[in-house]
Amino acid sequence: MQETLQQNQFPSPEECIQQVRKWLDERPQKSLAYVHSFGCQLNVADGEKLSGILAEMGYDFTNDVNQASLILYNTCAVRENAEDRVFGTLGSIKKLKMENPALILCVTGCMTAQKTVADKIAKSYRYVDIVLGSSAVGKLAQMIWAHMSGMRHAWDIETYTDIPEGVPTVRESTFKAAVPIMYGCNNFCTYCIVPYVRGRERSRSPEAIIEEVHGLIQEGYKEIMLLGQNVNSYAPECGMKFPELLREIDKIEGDYWIRFMSSHPKDAGTDLMDALLECEHVAKHLHLPVQSGSNEILKRMNRRYTVEKYLGQVEYIRSKDPDFSLTTDLIVGFPDETEEDFQATLDIVKKVRYDNMYSFIYSKRTGTKAAIMPDNTPEQEKSARMGRLLALQREISVENNKRFIGKTLKVLCDGESKKRSGKMTGRSSENMLVEFSGTPEMLGTFVSVKITDSHSGMIEGEQIEFDKLA
Repeated sequence: MQETLQQNQFPSPEECIQQVRKWLDERPQKSLAYVHSFGCQLNVADGEKLSGILAEMGYDFTNDVNQASLILYNTCAVRENAEDRVFGTLGSIKKLKMENPALILCVTGCMTAQKTVADKIAKSYRYVDIVLGSSAVGKLAQMIWAHMSGMRHAWDIETYTDIPEGVPTVRESTFKAAVPIMYGCNNFCTYCIVPYVRGRERSRSPEAIIEEVHGLIQEGYKEIMLLGQNVNSYAPECGMKFPELLREIDKIEGDYWIRFMSSHPKDAGTDLMDALLECEHVAKHLHLPVQSGSNEILKRMNRRYTVEKYLGQVEYIRSKDPDFSLTTDLIVGFPDETEEDFQATLDIVKKVRYDNMYSFIYSKRTGTKAAIMPDNTPEQEKSARMGRLLALQREISVENNKRFIGKTLKVLCDGESKKRSGKMTGRSSENMLVEFSGTPEMLGTFVSVKITDSHSGMIEGEQIEFDKLA
């Protein structure tokens, strides 16, 4: 059995950081950490904090797992195949551990918040040294200190409801930053495991969020992504609602965008729509996951809104800006989805005319209510429906993208084209993927691009000017 640490068994996180740094400084070679986060943007943000703690302790970083003296996997539990990939990775890494017993192997994230997973690691992956639950990011330093102090298996898979502020962060980008504003979820959609592994909703104070965003803008970050399982249910103790938070952040001076993920339609009121339209720095794009166009399926999903309510939200924002960019998530083949249910999904896609969608064939997730629902729809039929849905969206995207031809868009350049030399790529405020002529010195800057052509997955144009970094 694993050894579980108690609060009175180790020093404070700050003391642990200082002691581990001292131990690492005594080593003849620099200690390298390999950190990999699976899954969603919240997981990536957690990974940046875990990396920040490691950096405070004196670790440098490597992209080569073979060179690492510490390996940390930050896991995802949304789909069972994601867990399978993690277990496969742990199996492949065993050889490194056997060759180098001093190698520290850490597993954290949503997977380890499940007792069944923790038990499986304890039984079948005994060479894993440190296991942390999804809410125990701030305990990493204490776990590493405990392991280096002789505790063979340092575990902390307790559920914590506090939100530690001031955790150091090593960001993956120098111009895009993720800022979690809340954690957990109260929705309990029947297909989703998140409330069981991330706990109930907890919101950061607006003061802490605004201070962090202000600091990032001063450092030169151009895009701030506000994150939460359901950002528009943001509810700190002071009572500030999410649209109010957007308006407060919008007051910060600078040249930047604010984006956010993800929204739940049940909490997306006209106050949110108005903030999107009126705030100077908030991107003109809303990702509003509908999941299905069938009220019967939405009811069985426990989504707590109707198609009619959803379409009313779309009508409100489109009445004020007909070209406002909307994207969505859709699940095809939810248990016992009928052809009539699926046709209703096609109908809502035709009515809303999304710029893009993220669609998935339903995958059973053990531990959720949907996993025990009867399902008599053949997998072959689900795949065929997915094909029909994707074909419809491609057709709509081709037509939608034509509306940008001739317009000049502000684009945040974030990479080089993978297919064509001399071309750069980026996203517009509307979250459109844009390819344009340019050079790598444009990375991390805003570029004015005149759109000349459109395709189903992107639009392209010629850059007019860009704000060259000093």
